[in-house]
Amino acid sequence: MKMSMVIQEGIINLLLSPLRSLLALLGILVGTASVVAMLSGGKLAEHEALKQFESLGTDLLAVSLRQRSDSESQAVSEAPLNAALFPVSVLKKNGIRLMAPYVQLFHEMQYDSQEIRGTVLGVTGEFFQAAHIESARGRLISDMDAFNLYCVLGNSVYETVRKNSLEDPLGRQLQIGKNIFTIVGTAKSWPQNSFVFTNINDAVMIPAQTSMLLSRNISDSNIIVRLSSSARADAVEEVLRRFLSVQFPGRDLVFQSPKELIARMTRQTEIFTVFLGLIGGISLCVGGIGVMNIMLVSITERKREIGIRRAVGATRPDIRCLFLAEAVMISLFGGVLGVLLGVFISWLTAVFWHWSFAFFLFPPLIGFSVSAATGIFFGIYPAWRASLLDPIEALRAV
Repeated sequence: MKMSMVIQEGIINLLLSPLRSLLALLGILVGTASVVAMLSGGKLAEHEALKQFESLGTDLLAVSLRQRSDSESQAVSEAPLNAALFPVSVLKKNGIRLMAPYVQLFHEMQYDSQEIRGTVLGVTGEFFQAAHIESARGRLISDMDAFNLYCVLGNSVYETVRKNSLEDPLGRQLQIGKNIFTIVGTAKSWPQNSFVFTNINDAVMIPAQTSMLLSRNISDSNIIVRLSSSARADAVEEVLRRFLSVQFPGRDLVFQSPKELIARMTRQTEIFTVFLGLIGGISLCVGGIGVMNIMLVSITERKREIGIRRAVGATRPDIRCLFLAEAVMISLFGGVLGVLLGVFISWLTAVFWHWSFAFFLFPPLIGFSVSAATGIFFGIYPAWRASLLDPIEALRAV
């Protein structure tokens, strides 16, 4: 029997039993949609998580100098963290393009007698360049400010101050602890990034030297390091570890590199995506069992038809091809609809969570391929059972 005739008769047989065909198709459709939606959702989550590195780039190395608890190390760790301690020639020689230390303080802040929530950052002029912080109004902190009582407001702090006071705070005074600072600028909205251990939008930035006057004993300090294109992060890390261990013997050093975080995040999302795919695969297997069940019922109802086909010359392979073709067509059509539904669900997920949607080819290909394989696998047994029917007994069936 020609393949075109097999397909044609398979379509006719499916249309003659629309409800039975629809029920079988729904099982494949839901299973395929589950696989595609879960795999696409996992990819979208990975894509969204990695977007934070696009703003700052991958040429970064974050260093955190954390205070030890023992009293001996505390006594030797009060020295201010200063990039000037590291000579420029040494920086360039070891592939360090920019080095921006900063410290985080916690002080009460008031503007116009109203309390302001946020953190205080002691920064250098290089910090804004390293963290890609842009000025919205006024200017940013520079190294020329030294010990001056100037500050720059993060975007969220600025909006809060302006909402409470109904005026532009630029040029006015902000109280931090017992000191009065002049607001010289505000920063644009900044996308939070794991390489800066605070949210710039909720911060008030002051000169690093001034921060040492506010708090002599700063327990934790941080550095953002920008690397040259030819530098190796692990080599730079080793150089910094040796240098900082000598300069600050009372601190524990913690390093983070974007490539390391990306690799770790990618491994985690791959495991997560495979797990979601397996869950969706279970739904698809359930749909395949439904197809097999429907086809076995179809064999019982069509015994007489099978007997007539065998009587007029159809061979057992012809019967197998006919029933297998019907199962495969249900799976293929359900797979196509399931792929479309799965992509639509992943798009809705992106819209709901305010993610940027991206179409990934891998999940639809996997979903459609597995649905086709499911149709073939679960259609083989019913087709084999149909081909084994005795023609004389089949003709006697009512």
